[in-house]
Amino acid sequence: MKFSLFYFDGDGLNIQGDPYKLLMESAKFADRNGFSAVWTPERHFHAFGGLYPNPAVTSAALAVATERIQLRAGSVVLPLHHPVRVAEDWAVVDNLSGGRAAIAFASGWTMDEFILSREPHGSRKSVMWRGIDTVQKLWQGEAVEFEDVTNRTVSAKTLPRPVQPKLPTWVTCQSMETFIEAGRLGVNVLTSLLGETLEQVAPKIARYRETLQKNGHEPGDYTVSMMMHTFLGEEVEQVKEEIRQPFCEYLKTHYGLLENLAKGMGLNVSLDDFSDDDLDSLLLFGVEGFMKGRSLIGTPESCMPFVQQLHEADVDEVACLIDFVQDFDAVMKSLPYLATLQAQCNQSTQKELLATVGSS
Repeated sequence: MKFSLFYFDGDGLNIQGDPYKLLMESAKFADRNGFSAVWTPERHFHAFGGLYPNPAVTSAALAVATERIQLRAGSVVLPLHHPVRVAEDWAVVDNLSGGRAAIAFASGWTMDEFILSREPHGSRKSVMWRGIDTVQKLWQGEAVEFEDVTNRTVSAKTLPRPVQPKLPTWVTCQSMETFIEAGRLGVNVLTSLLGETLEQVAPKIARYRETLQKNGHEPGDYTVSMMMHTFLGEEVEQVKEEIRQPFCEYLKTHYGLLENLAKGMGLNVSLDDFSDDDLDSLLLFGVEGFMKGRSLIGTPESCMPFVQQLHEADVDEVACLIDFVQDFDAVMKSLPYLATLQAQCNQSTQKELLATVGSS
């Protein structure tokens, strides 16, 4: 199992001090300690994720602060951008980093974001799939024809040329349809347990692997990355107590996530119908729900069985969302425990390989 760091909260309203300190310092830690990647998102018009309007900009900063770790967008909302702009910006990141750029693409989150797009919100999925193909062609040096507002056709080749001959590509997947299309095209997958359990997502991963095989792609060459809220420490109850209030505040900024949690627990609710006291109770309920089968919250030892379940579901990488706790010292203190979990997983894999070799 590989481990990467994922950033998604980043309150853009609170810019006192150094708002990007956690991003930069935790990325340096990941770079030194063998993590596979860092992911920065694209978010617009909301405090939740407001520090991250452009993952190319944050990745450019990380490129000069790190040496080996892959720098991924998680995700570029492709319908909001011209493919030329995406190819050019990320080629710059690729050059600054010496060939460490990668992109997860998404079709979009809210209708408000589409003031940035020339395409309607309802067409976002088809626009994304077409755009991925175009970005990949531009990345590989092909000329692609575009029309300007006067219907004049321009044959465009983008510069600078990237270091990597092919852009490492993920697609953000939740629906079975998107998993299948990702398998057909032969791209990696970024998914999560925000609205579902592992038991519900596992059949989608299996279908993705089947579709890769049917379309001539070697399934083992592609990565399924699972985004998970992550906070580890020395003792389980201490960790729960430490993150309970920060997690409640986090959920308050993302009501849609909280409603999905409640519905996943069999509660058909609208948060508009709740009093403040009821909402606080639901928040605590939501935190407990996340701790059970939706997150890596605890100790390296207590989280190991769930990592094994992820492995059995054919997940290759845990994308550890760490900035839901808005406390720099607490998060940095937790990262060595995550490094320990990664080391224990690697040791477990080595033992399995040795056992297999010995039995043969």
